[in-house]
Amino acid sequence: MKLKIDIIADNLMTIHPLLFRSLSKPLRSKSFSITPGGMFVLGSLKRNGILSMSDIGKCLSMPKPHVTVIVDKLIEEGYVERQHDPSDRRIVNVLITEKGLKDFEEIKLLVSENLKEKLHALNAEEQDLLLVSSQNVKELLSSILAKE
Repeated sequence: MKLKIDIIADNLMTIHPLLFRSLSKPLRSKSFSITPGGMFVLGSLKRNGILSMSDIGKCLSMPKPHVTVIVDKLIEEGYVERQHDPSDRRIVNVLITEKGLKDFEEIKLLVSENLKEKLHALNAEEQDLLLVSSQNVKELLSSILAKE
């Protein structure tokens, strides 16, 4: 018999792929050259402003070499820029460009609209259940992550 904690872990691990597939579909259907990883980096930069490569890695729980590959691609596409820290030239900061911000917001809107379309398939009772459930999951996960 599975323990409650095992079932919770299984459920949470199943949610990510389901959401990821649903959210990344609009990215693939348009001519944007931003990967889901790139969207996570742009989102971190939008929320936090200028970040070092290490800070981006910490925000996203990603190793620095992986962040570097994503950032290099975003630079190539004109979505972000590198900027040396004036107090320590060894530190390379990354900032989002106007193009990056514009396309990030456009993609976010596309993804949101796509998700809302899918949610309309639920009846009112299912929507209410998902509203409460998703809010609870968000709050509980935020609480767990705040303790790290």
